[in-house]
Amino acid sequence: MPALGSAENPLRVAIVGSGPAGFYSAEHLMKREDLSVNVDMFDRLPTPFGLVRAGVAPDHPKIKSVIRMYEKTAARDGFQFFGNVEVGRDVHADELDARYHAVIYAYGTATDRQLGIPGEDLPGSHAATTFVNWYNAHPDFADYDFDLSHRRAVVVGNGNVAADVARMVALPRAELETTDTADHAIEALASSGVEEIVVLGRRGPAQAAFTNPEVRELGELTEADIVIDPAEMELDDASRAYLESDDCDPTSRRNVEIFTEFSSREPEGKRKRVVLRFCASPVEIKGDGKVESIVIGRNELYEDGAGAIRARDTGEREELECGLVLRSIGYKGIGLDGVPFDSGRGLIPNEAGRVTELESGEHLPGHYAVGWIKRGPSGVIGTNKKDALDTVNSIFADLEAGTMPELREPSANPETPGREAPDGADTVSVTIEELLAKRGADHITYLGWQAIDAAEVTAGEPHGRPRIKFCRIDEMVEASRAAEAV
Repeated sequence: MPALGSAENPLRVAIVGSGPAGFYSAEHLMKREDLSVNVDMFDRLPTPFGLVRAGVAPDHPKIKSVIRMYEKTAARDGFQFFGNVEVGRDVHADELDARYHAVIYAYGTATDRQLGIPGEDLPGSHAATTFVNWYNAHPDFADYDFDLSHRRAVVVGNGNVAADVARMVALPRAELETTDTADHAIEALASSGVEEIVVLGRRGPAQAAFTNPEVRELGELTEADIVIDPAEMELDDASRAYLESDDCDPTSRRNVEIFTEFSSREPEGKRKRVVLRFCASPVEIKGDGKVESIVIGRNELYEDGAGAIRARDTGEREELECGLVLRSIGYKGIGLDGVPFDSGRGLIPNEAGRVTELESGEHLPGHYAVGWIKRGPSGVIGTNKKDALDTVNSIFADLEAGTMPELREPSANPETPGREAPDGADTVSVTIEELLAKRGADHITYLGWQAIDAAEVTAGEPHGRPRIKFCRIDEMVEASRAAEAV
């Protein structure tokens, strides 16, 4: 048999997930001129690009321009997109294992971390990611209802997602209507009764995880004042020492400078206000059948034995009336049947991207992880490029070492059961396209996605918007058929 990676015997790779980590992995795999690589990319949604489409705030169109790089990858010979295909429902992990030399899991961290406090499950208390998906037209969240009638909303968290949701609640109709925000969200946000958005940070201003541009934008809102009590900027000794040290992250130092400037501002009397609170943690959400108030505990900071600055409860309490609570305190992945998973960390266990068995720690040949499901929810979009390179380098090393699994031998007779995967999975003799067709999976090709894209952009043009997104999978599937009619 010709060498694996040759034109006669290309390296076949499946990538589960079509967000930045998945596309960067495909790019690194396919740009090697000395190797022939075929990449099949799977996503449970009909649309590619993951959080770039469904997570980036609609008023950040420049960030979304990274899609142009992914489009170049998708245009390469040997790349195929299988949208509207869910691994575990339409195709089993074991079936991918049988048909590809390598499977890369790049499906991110889909669930949020809980606060673990009384009242967290009351109507009106939501994960910030649910809110983000709702205003970004994610089809799983189009029918969600957020009560925006109360004058105060509380956002728990000090990262960029917290800043995004606070800003989106504060944007006026005129600014929302120039974006690709979902139509249902534009109407709800523009007509909301929210006048104050309180953003709670567990630790101090020096530990806030916002990037500098996100912080600056909060101070540039056209219809909302930014408010920080000057007392919030009285730093503890440990934080002050950190900011003055050579170990200080420049982002943290600049954030404190921006926060300090905000705290000196006189409110301009704008229609809304965004209030940043530090050393504050929610301890209870109260209400009769819905969120009506939140109890906040005051924290103090201390340096632990390892030099980390941590927060602890002082016992001081404050109660704020509110009608909406959005938590943004981190995310966890979900396991797939047939793939090792560390439920405690919410990640696929791995070493340098090589998936490992949870108990033994041994590498699982041909299985790899990349992105947030590999390392946890950290970094920005560009962080995934190097992360993907590290995983792809592990694939190349395994290929050169001769440890890459060969494809399973197909059954000589398609009607004769060969090696079967769990739960009625099909034989290797059936191609992935045939298998999906047999299962009734209405998969969307990249050409189909381009038809969806064109329809959305065309719908937005008369309104001066970049696009009007479809919010329903059946609408996307129907729009994709335009590609097949050509």
